[in-house]
Amino acid sequence: MKFKKLLPLASVFVVILGLVGCPGSTSIADINKDPGHYAGRDVTIAGHTSNSFGALGNGIFQINDGTGNMWVYSQSFGVPTDGAKVAVTGKIQQGFSFGGRSFAVILKETKARH
Repeated sequence: MKFKKLLPLASVFVVILGLVGCPGSTSIADINKDPGHYAGRDVTIAGHTSNSFGALGNGIFQINDGTGNMWVYSQSFGVPTDGAKVAVTGKIQQGFSFGGRSFAVILKETKARH
């Protein structure tokens, strides 16, 4: 009987430990609502990749976290394949051009993906 009472408490404890151990990520929707608030700051976003292109270790790809899409510029970290699940840390920049295209808001990757 005591075990049944402790099970919900143990479950909550395990979830809290899992959240504490995970790097915090910022939702893309929050960044897109107020990119100026995040400009120049290190943030981490996580999701699935698409629309990747680049050469010689530099490139750009898009991440969708379920709340929105964001372009990521990767310099020296390579470009993941489309559909890969990644977490990326970098600095938010406004007004960026790459490969003849302009991007209003991007995340410039500053740390290797995990």
